[in-house]
Amino acid sequence: MTATVAPPTAPVHPVSRAAGRILKARETGILIALIAVIVVATIRNPAFLFSSDGFRDLLLTPSLLLLVAVGQAVVIITRNVDLSVGSILGLTAYLTGRLFIDLQGIPPILVFVAGVALGAFLGLVNGALVAFAKVPALVITLGTLYIYRGINVAWAGGDRINASDLPADFRGLGTGQILGIPILTIIAAIVLVAAAWYLRNLRSGRELYAIGSDPAAAHLYGLRVTSRVLGAFLVSGALSGLAGVLYAARYGTVSSAAGTGWELQAIGAAVIGGVAISGGVGTVWGAAIGAYLLLTINRALPILGIEDFWQRAVVGVLIIGAIVLDRLLALRQSRKLLEAREDDR
Repeated sequence: MTATVAPPTAPVHPVSRAAGRILKARETGILIALIAVIVVATIRNPAFLFSSDGFRDLLLTPSLLLLVAVGQAVVIITRNVDLSVGSILGLTAYLTGRLFIDLQGIPPILVFVAGVALGAFLGLVNGALVAFAKVPALVITLGTLYIYRGINVAWAGGDRINASDLPADFRGLGTGQILGIPILTIIAAIVLVAAAWYLRNLRSGRELYAIGSDPAAAHLYGLRVTSRVLGAFLVSGALSGLAGVLYAARYGTVSSAAGTGWELQAIGAAVIGGVAISGGVGTVWGAAIGAYLLLTINRALPILGIEDFWQRAVVGVLIIGAIVLDRLLALRQSRKLLEAREDDR
């Protein structure tokens, strides 16, 4: 009996393979939605994009949220969440102002180091409580959200940092541009590329996905789960600290309320960008696009004449839709795996 030989399949061109991968990526749909929002708002009001201030704000406004969302995405990938990022941002923003006031002539680079170091320490505290106390991150970081905010309120009281308290060259970081691109956007882009490279190319980055997919299996496999979780929270805190320093440069005025609500925006940006709240799935690219989509919608909807209530409702619908889509994709993947096992039998 002669065996039948399957005809050889034509090789797939690398460009076609790459195009197919991009079209199937979870982030592609979010990027298309972002472009659609920009196009519709620009048609309604051309100044939304085709003006110097409009184009600058389009790039600049989401930059700080992007930093916080990238850190949040790293934590969520490990099947955890960090609700304290807004409080960390506010605390480091106020620290920034106090350093310039209390230590006249301090180099801005030292202020950056202090802000990032404080953020990293507070993030490490979160990670240690989660990793060693074996308490869900939602509970731990909800507690530290209030603790860090309470420290900020006790420290700042009714005082606030004013733009006149900050050096002009430091404030210039919040408004300056290089080749027409805001400096804050450039900083955010560098952090984004570095985080994406780390998660994709380094073993420790890929292990975060393994931990988020199945923490018990990761333990059995011998992965350093505790140190990886500590590292994820440290990164989240450090990026929130960096965002706090840049917040002071961007807005000049800092009070004890700085950063309030940012934790929910960061989680929303990550989830909308395709980072599964159940862990193990998603990219920081998606979180970045989600951050831009969230704040671009906030700018665009008033131009379209949509009332404030519906502006908030649209964001809520986006978050719920992203979670539902993630669940559907997970069920589809499970079904495919089950069918493949049955075929092997």
